[in-house]
Order: sequence, then C-alpha cells, then structure tokens
Amino acid sequence: MNKTDLELRKKSPIQIRNKKASFEYFFVDTYTAGIVLTGTEIKSIRAGKASLVDSFCMIINGEMWVKGMSISPYFYGSYNNHESKRDRKLLLTKKEIRKLQEATKQVGLTIIPTLLFIDGHGRAKMDIALARGKKEYDKRQTLKEKEDRREMDRAIKHF
Repeated sequence: MNKTDLELRKKSPIQIRNKKASFEYFFVDTYTAGIVLTGTEIKSIRAGKASLVDSFCMIINGEMWVKGMSISPYFYGSYNNHESKRDRKLLLTKKEIRKLQEATKQVGLTIIPTLLFIDGHGRAKMDIALARGKKEYDKRQTLKEKEDRREMDRAIKHF
C-alpha cells in the first residue's frame, strides 16, 4: 500500500468501519480488496447504508467471499433491488488468497473486514485483516488504553 492509497482512503467521504473488530481482534496483516457489487448495492454504499458488524471472510474454491455484510436496499430501487445480506465476492490476487488460506490454517487466525470505502475512481473497496482473537484481559487493557488517551486529550485541551 503506497502513500497515495492512504491519502485517497482518508479523503473518501464514505468510510464504513467495523468498530467492534479492533476491540475483539489483534490485526496481524491487512489487505485491500475490491468487491463485486450490483448497481443498487453501490448506490446504497454511496448513501452510507451499509454495515460490517458480524461480517467475516471465507475462502471457498480459491475465491474470497465476505459473509454477513449488510447493505440496505436502495430506496429508489425497483424490482431489481438486491438482497441486503447476500454473500459478496472480494477481488484479491491468487497469491494473496493463497497466503491468507495458509495463514488461516493456524489455530486462532481469521479474516475479518475492517473498513469499507469508496476509492478515487468511485469504486467500493474493502480493507480486510488477518486477525487473532483477543482474550478477556486483552480487551480490558484496550479499554484502559483508550480511556487513558481520552484523559490525555482532555488534559491537553485544558492547558
């Protein structure tokens, strides 16, 4: 991922995050993938009507699929409107898919979507992460660090 990719991602007006993911998992490695969508799905994403909560990725027959991602039906859609919770194919290189498939054979590693955004060319992209689940004490530590950062920000603003 180069610097221009990061700049485009930050400038994207649509950034749908999986906030629960960073609380539940440690991210080992991240990838950016394209998504195969229908016309009404991309319109709903551009309207910000999507959710990554409880979604996960699977490799089936050498292809990466995201399951459980919800994209609300497009308000102005006709009878051609899409299903909100259907499985959607992710576009990655074969090398990346092989690497992820080998990594997920290890106990405790999974693939989760972390961010859905629109790139500079108007295409929907998804950041996915190879992740390891956190234990209960890790989650408490994460909450404490978040609270400490918030306290430091408040202290800085008061001076």
